[in-house]
Amino acid sequence: MSDVAVSKIGVVLHQRKTLGAGPEALRMGLADAGHADPPWSEVSKSSKAPKAVRRLLETGVDRLLVWGGDGMVRRCIDTLVREDADVEVAILPAGTANLLAKALSIPIDLDAALDVALHGIPRRIDVGVINGEAFAVMAGTGFDALMIRDADDSAKERFGRVSYVKAAVRHLGTAGAEATIHVDGRPWFAGRAACVLIGNVGRILGGIHVFPDARLDDGQLDVGVLTASGRADWLRLGTRALVGRIDSSPLVDMTNASTVKIRLDRTMPWELDGGDQPRAKKFKVSVLPKRQAVCVPAS
Repeated sequence: MSDVAVSKIGVVLHQRKTLGAGPEALRMGLADAGHADPPWSEVSKSSKAPKAVRRLLETGVDRLLVWGGDGMVRRCIDTLVREDADVEVAILPAGTANLLAKALSIPIDLDAALDVALHGIPRRIDVGVINGEAFAVMAGTGFDALMIRDADDSAKERFGRVSYVKAAVRHLGTAGAEATIHVDGRPWFAGRAACVLIGNVGRILGGIHVFPDARLDDGQLDVGVLTASGRADWLRLGTRALVGRIDSSPLVDMTNASTVKIRLDRTMPWELDGGDQPRAKKFKVSVLPKRQAVCVPAS
């Protein structure tokens, strides 16, 4: 769909996330653009977004404006996939990291992001699915999941990215787990893994390129295993990430695939687009090529 084909927009808004002058400025901007009093739903946490999205779908919206961070956007996309809804998503990036918005060059500014939401062009991106849950940015188990789990919502609201750094320091000595990984039906990795990442975008927190060659629309997910085993290894890995390509490190194995199966020797926390999940030891991953249309800048 193009901008002129959009007949009805809807808004789902995370009440605890901030952007620009806030929700009232969004209402005014929408009214000025000819969208006065659109279907609108507010939630207190991202886990309540699916129900709100389903209510908006019932009103016939064909473009969904999502106010929140990566976790909120993920919940909305997951709901659209589950409902088999062909509805465009427009991101109003009000989160801590906003990794998907940045990967799509969506400005972290209310007025500019709203302009993209209303007048941008839809770009179809791949959607990953892990253990039945859709994701647009990244999924992982091990070190990154422990870091995200311990950087709770209140800490993120108070300290932003610093909360992730503080949480990461606590887990530099984490032993990880024995992992067996198959990609596209063939054995690929077996050994001790501190972290297993499945990426749809290249950058993580801090702007570090974990997957330098990642693309959002190539029908492939990038797979990375970090084998750091202590603070000295993490220091070497961090230095390599800051000054060059992390994939050149001997502590990193990378490939890409359309399907991935991961088996650990014990249960570990895992994460989806910055949101922590219950512990698991088996993960089944696949990709839905160009499943979701997201509004991006026209030029």
